[in-house]
Amino acid sequence: MTFFLGLGIAGIVLLVLALVFDGVLEGLFDGAGVLDGLFDGLLSLPVIAGFISMLGFGGAIVLGTTGLGAGPATVVGVGAGAGAGWLTWRLSRALMRDEPAVTPRSEDLVGSSGSVVTAIPADGYGEVLLYLAGQPVKYAAKSPVPIARGAEIWVEGTLSTTSVTVRQVER
Repeated sequence: MTFFLGLGIAGIVLLVLALVFDGVLEGLFDGAGVLDGLFDGLLSLPVIAGFISMLGFGGAIVLGTTGLGAGPATVVGVGAGAGAGWLTWRLSRALMRDEPAVTPRSEDLVGSSGSVVTAIPADGYGEVLLYLAGQPVKYAAKSPVPIARGAEIWVEGTLSTTSVTVRQVER
């Protein structure tokens, strides 16, 4: 039983190392052409750690609760380890497929409103405060007519990633 408990604990230690050093252990083998891609997918460290842990703990449970010997305990442990490894692999694949949200762009500001922070001279640049994805951002702004500080504006277009064209909102 001590051997099986040792395997279970070793698997947990390997899992902690894999999580703490995220990718470092796999990076050690990057230079060896034979091992390229070996630690991706089914042979990733979390999958191996899950297999070893369940092999050990499953075997220890069988030895501790039944009168069966080491052979049947190993068979049950391998089955439990294979199940844990497969489940870990499936969950990690699902997490890796998760797509990040689309990053907002300055073009998304067209049609939004804001206020003038630095007065905008005719055909010159000033600054406006706008909200992009709920966050306040300052943009350089250009207008064909002068707009005073504090005036409410409407974004008509973008000039670059950091500047917009605006017009004053008529009241």
